[in-house]
Amino acid sequence: MTPWLTIVGIGEDGFAGLGKTARRALLGAAHIVGAERQLALLPRCVAGARATWPSPFGLAPVLARRGTPTCVLASGDPMFYGVGASLARELPAGELRVLPAPSSLSLAAARLGWALQDCTCVSLVARPLAALNRHLYPGARLLVLSNDADSPAQVAALLRERGFGPSRLSVLEHLGGAEERRIDGLADDWQLPPGAALNLLAVDCRSDAAMQPLPPTVGLPDEAYRHDGQLTKRDVRAVTLARLAPLPGELLWDVGAGCGSIGIEWLRAHAQCRAIAVEADEGRQAHIRHNRDALGVPHLQLVAGSAPQALGGLPAPDAVFIGGGVTVPGVLEDCWAALKPGGRLIANAVTLQSEARLIDWHARHGGELLRLHIAHARPLGSFDTWRQALPITLLAVRKPIEAAADA
Repeated sequence: MTPWLTIVGIGEDGFAGLGKTARRALLGAAHIVGAERQLALLPRCVAGARATWPSPFGLAPVLARRGTPTCVLASGDPMFYGVGASLARELPAGELRVLPAPSSLSLAAARLGWALQDCTCVSLVARPLAALNRHLYPGARLLVLSNDADSPAQVAALLRERGFGPSRLSVLEHLGGAEERRIDGLADDWQLPPGAALNLLAVDCRSDAAMQPLPPTVGLPDEAYRHDGQLTKRDVRAVTLARLAPLPGELLWDVGAGCGSIGIEWLRAHAQCRAIAVEADEGRQAHIRHNRDALGVPHLQLVAGSAPQALGGLPAPDAVFIGGGVTVPGVLEDCWAALKPGGRLIANAVTLQSEARLIDWHARHGGELLRLHIAHARPLGSFDTWRQALPITLLAVRKPIEAAADA
């Protein structure tokens, strides 16, 4: 199949910076779609009819011309946070070809002398600033796609708040063009006015001496969470996440989420993980909102309501964690029915009544039962002794591939 659609990555150097194949595609296109700024980079000899993207953004102007030689202009590499990836999801691979230019990330790494494979790339374009929190570690090098001219100052303020004031910042504007500019400074004393709306921010993360960074592993300190006591404690949380075993792209239901710790650490395991926290208590919902932002996973979806009623209509999960409410009629049954074949269900119990439910479920569906006893050394007069926390019963069961939809 001969591709009718060519997606051309174009840089700040415009038409002159394109290769021969990209130039020929543009010269032969009947229609050219792109942002107004990108279309303005084309010379008059490119005669195809030009159209800008609609607002709100949509792919209809391109898809409506299916079969007609058409070019789409994109910034840099169209397959990196670009329209190329969106079009590739809509069209067969044989109908389009992609001609990338150096991405802004490649250009930034070249200017800074940073090895691109050692950098963490984060986009703030139409995304919450809180997403940056997940990537803040001493020694990390971040390449941040800014949302607008205010992004550098907002990132600097966030770094100061999180104990990363000594971090070195570099704002790179109009990379690859005649107006390219670089501005350097420290987050601690960043007071520069907004510059160009089109910019990339490089962050060389350095922390305050007294700051204890959070690790990227499961089992974060309990102090990392705002909660009212409804928190799966650190050691139990680590065991629970090990049984849940998050994989990229999988969806977790965190039912009776409390302060959201299980869903949050599931999401921190990989950028492509997804999670829904179901919680009925308004105060705990507020804790979830705070914790998901503070720990860098603002995309945690919060469903306000009680299970099992609140579970209706939710997308089928790959894994379910029930931290509370296993004795509520229908909770276990509805979670099990919704769980994808081969998915994992993990439930924790503290009371005798909830433990009895898990034992009964284990008798009917198999799986693994664990009893967790955690003790901490505590003072006793001039000596120390072990203080036993309440034992936790944990059920871990995998739904058979051939399981029926009902329990």
